[in-house]
Amino acid sequence: MIMTFYRWCAATAAVLLLTGCGGGAGTGAGKDKAVALTREQVRETLPDGEAMTGWSETARPTAVGMDRLHRGQACPVKDNAGCENSRFYGVSTFRHDDNAAHVSFLVIAYDSEQAAREAYDVLWDGYYSRRAGQRAETFGLGPIGDERDARFGTSGFHGEPGAVTQTRVGTTLLWTEAASAGKGGIDTDGVRDLATVLAERARQAQDGDTPSARLGG
Repeated sequence: MIMTFYRWCAATAAVLLLTGCGGGAGTGAGKDKAVALTREQVRETLPDGEAMTGWSETARPTAVGMDRLHRGQACPVKDNAGCENSRFYGVSTFRHDDNAAHVSFLVIAYDSEQAAREAYDVLWDGYYSRRAGQRAETFGLGPIGDERDARFGTSGFHGEPGAVTQTRVGTTLLWTEAASAGKGGIDTDGVRDLATVLAERARQAQDGDTPSARLGG
């Protein structure tokens, strides 16, 4: 579900401007112990309009307490497995008018790093790995987060590209889901950039900083 971001970002591609960072996105929380995020920190972790150059915000960053309704949305596997010890659930969504692409960012915040780690494979194997559509193949995200997976495939009836990434940064699990109505709309490089922005924002939040990582163009 990802597109050729380089076309809308011109020759510079989707270069990351990681402002206010204490380190690279390759680490989880930069401190000795990962911390559980508050609802406000989850909301701030989600990319907003300022972080997404070239994109239009279709749903503002929103974080809610993890209740029964939202467990069904975030962990739609048997008995909502993977949502144990989760605290908050957050979503923001964007579209790109030039290539009919859209992307959703999802965050689940847990009460401990162990809880996030235990949920990782449950949710990837049980649900999210299938979200890339038919005949999806894995691709590398680089050294972001503490754990990471990504798949690129097709969605819809006409072979439109689609992709999903899952990353763990400390006490959070993070997803990007993207798709395009046209075959040239998304690619793995653009998806990688989006996943890196989200992972870096989660790292900044767990370091106690205001998330500032964004796409530049």
